Amino acid sequence: MGVSLTKGQNVVLNQDGTPLADVTVGLGWDARPVGDRDVDLDASAIICGPGQKAVSDRHFIFYNNLASPDGAVRHTGDNTTGDGEGDDEQILVDLDRLDAPGAEVEQVVFTVSLHDAETRGQNFGQVDDAYIRVVDNLTGREMCRYELSYDAAGETAMVFGALYRRGGEWKFRAVGQGYASGLAGIATDYGVDVG
Repeated sequence: MGVSLTKGQNVVLNQDGTPLADVTVGLGWDARPVGDRDVDLDASAIICGPGQKAVSDRHFIFYNNLASPDGAVRHTGDNTTGDGEGDDEQILVDLDRLDAPGAEVEQVVFTVSLHDAETRGQNFGQVDDAYIRVVDNLTGREMCRYELSYDAAGETAMVFGALYRRGGEWKFRAVGQGYASGLAGIATDYGVDVG
C-alpha cells in the first residue's frame, strides 16, 4: 500500500529510487442520487506549463478531448453512472513524454466535476468516499492515495490533486480545493478558454 495523504501534503512518487515512466491516476467516488436524477461526475486533467496555466486549450483532457496532442496524457473514458468497485475514471500519464526535451510541462492538475450540476441541482454534498490515487503502471503498485474529506455542499467541481516535477523528481500533491463555479471556473483559473 502506498502513502496515505492528507490535504496539502506532497510525496515523491518513486521514493525507492526505481525508474518511473508511466502512471495511472485513478479517481473514485460514491454519489447519492437526488430524486430520479443520477449524479454524473467527470474526471479531467489540465496539463500546465509556467505560471500554472494550461499549455494550450488542447491540453485540457476530459470526456470530449480524451488525449493531449502528444498522447502523454490520456483519459480512458467517461463513466456516467459511477457504478462498480474501484476507480470510476482513470487518466493515464506517460511521464517520459512529459519530460521530453523542450516540453513546458510543470504539472498535471486532476479535477472532478458534476455534469450539468446547476440544471440538476446537484453538488459535492451528495458525493461520498471520493479519492484520487497514483499507480505505477510497471509494477501495479499504488504509490499514494488521497481520500477527500470535506463539507462541499455548495461546490460543483473540485481539484483533487496534481502531479508535478521538482528537481528532476515527480511528486504528487493532495489539493482538495472546491469550486462553486463548476468545471468552467477551474478551467478559467488555469487559463483554458471554455467559450
